[in-house]
Amino acid sequence: MKTIFERLKSYRKALGLSQDYVAKQIGVSRTTITAIECGERNVLANEVDIFSRIYGVTVDEILHETKAEDAEVNMFARAFSTLSVNDKKEIMNLIDFKRKFKESMI
Repeated sequence: MKTIFERLKSYRKALGLSQDYVAKQIGVSRTTITAIECGERNVLANEVDIFSRIYGVTVDEILHETKAEDAEVNMFARAFSTLSVNDKKEIMNLIDFKRKFKESMI
């Protein structure tokens, strides 16, 4: 199991982002990102939230190394909760249509 520091570094590298870029997004120096990724500095709560948005993963995934499937569900739920009632209905109708279409192909 990876540490939070190792996960943050692997997310950044997987996206091909530089430490400079991430540092600017968070509002810290590059050396701070290096210290975080090396485990020499703790990550602040507000920084975890920003890392989550930059890397496109959930806070739970950063903190607890949840499985990718769980992260996808959480990301969908977070995005879905911000939609209007009409948009939610439209998405639910699309999901129902896709499910029925797939079933008819089997």
